[in-house]
Amino acid sequence: MILYNSLTRNKDRFVPRESGKVSMYTCGPTVYHYAHIGNLRSYIMEDILEKYFRYIGYDVKRVMNITDVGHLTSDGDVGEDKMLKGAKREHKTVLEIAKFYTDAFFSDCEKLNIKKPEICEPATSCIDQFIKLIQTLLDKGYAYSAGGNIYFDTSKLEKYYVFGDFSEEDLEVGVRETVEADGNKRNKADFVLWFTKSKFDDQELKWDSPFGVGYPGWHIECSAIASKHLGEYLDIHCGGIDNAFPHHTNEIAQSESAFGHAWCNYWFHVHHLNTAGGKMSKSKGEFLTVSLLEERGYNPLAYRFFCLQSHYRKNLVFSWENLDNAATAFNKLISRIAQLDESGEVDPVKFEEGKKLLTDALDNDLNTSLAVTALYDVFKLDTNGKTKLALLANFDRVLSLDLIRLADECRKTKDEPQAAECDAQLLSYINEMIEARAAAKKNKDFATADKIRNELLEKGIVIKDTREGTKFEIL
Repeated sequence: MILYNSLTRNKDRFVPRESGKVSMYTCGPTVYHYAHIGNLRSYIMEDILEKYFRYIGYDVKRVMNITDVGHLTSDGDVGEDKMLKGAKREHKTVLEIAKFYTDAFFSDCEKLNIKKPEICEPATSCIDQFIKLIQTLLDKGYAYSAGGNIYFDTSKLEKYYVFGDFSEEDLEVGVRETVEADGNKRNKADFVLWFTKSKFDDQELKWDSPFGVGYPGWHIECSAIASKHLGEYLDIHCGGIDNAFPHHTNEIAQSESAFGHAWCNYWFHVHHLNTAGGKMSKSKGEFLTVSLLEERGYNPLAYRFFCLQSHYRKNLVFSWENLDNAATAFNKLISRIAQLDESGEVDPVKFEEGKKLLTDALDNDLNTSLAVTALYDVFKLDTNGKTKLALLANFDRVLSLDLIRLADECRKTKDEPQAAECDAQLLSYINEMIEARAAAKKNKDFATADKIRNELLEKGIVIKDTREGTKFEIL
């Protein structure tokens, strides 16, 4: 398998440290509000990656953090804690906010068929691990105290920014306009490991520590949680591209300084979901959630399909028109699957041949757009419907689009037109045209019958007369 590695900026062959096993870490949500669909694009792609690792035979141990303390509104380690901001907004405690939005996040994941990692660790349960890691950095001379806080000293590193080439000027404050300078820092690129009450007297969650009563910085969380469950070495670390700097950069800096060796071999970054106005973000008010999609009548899996149609390293532009097009294509795909004949036996030779369509796509830097094309290529295989259905079910172990379940429901629409997850309107139209054609043939009005056939064909619908009646296929 070949994956683009943000660390080397090359497509590298994926080789885990231990044969047959993959240690995988995923940056989890900050649970101060609902996840928007831009956030969830990253989790969809990480879900595909994990499931494909398992598909090709790896034993995967995946860990994800839940940020319920410490993530500030600015990446420059200043501003209000996002969790405290959420608590004030809704007049609840931070822990109440964390519980509610953690549950909401996993509910959205379930609707999108995103598998929950085996280990999901809230930051508030790992304070001892954070303190231990910070103390190690202090003892080794990589951290210092200033203004009541503990900072990481980036001047001790040979190279701080490891994901690309940035100038000293670029790194003075950060790469985002919202980052502000902190006068306590020795160097402008330094970042906070521990905040104390001297700076955040209104902080609800605080703990005793050798550094003073306070709470951890955002960046220390992932290093400590990852090492707690996966040890000092990671095979692959995942997250959105906006986390590459400063968050993942800081993770590498503190982890490798504490451990004394290289930490993670592969970095997998998913690019943005944009709207016409640019990157989707909660602060801009472009708050598109899974619940909103459902309110507008979309199956959440149509959004998953929309995401799979694009490569994870390309920015994806969201519009209602683009989602409509994806939903239409998804419904047509389900309808085509519903028309496959289930008789016969699975052809093992053709089945193995067909599986290569998927592995060729996903071995090539997890190219889900080619994997979607592979779904359509299954229909072209010179084999029976039973084998095609088996292949589609096999592909869905990774793609997780509920293809077979939805196709089964689609078959029932003739008797149950209310079945929502198939394009019932299209099926109703097709059935009406087939009935009208049958009536025309019965009346020996063959010109009308041919006209109906041609009209359907122009819409990509082929009808076939069989002993069991007229059947159709959507091209």
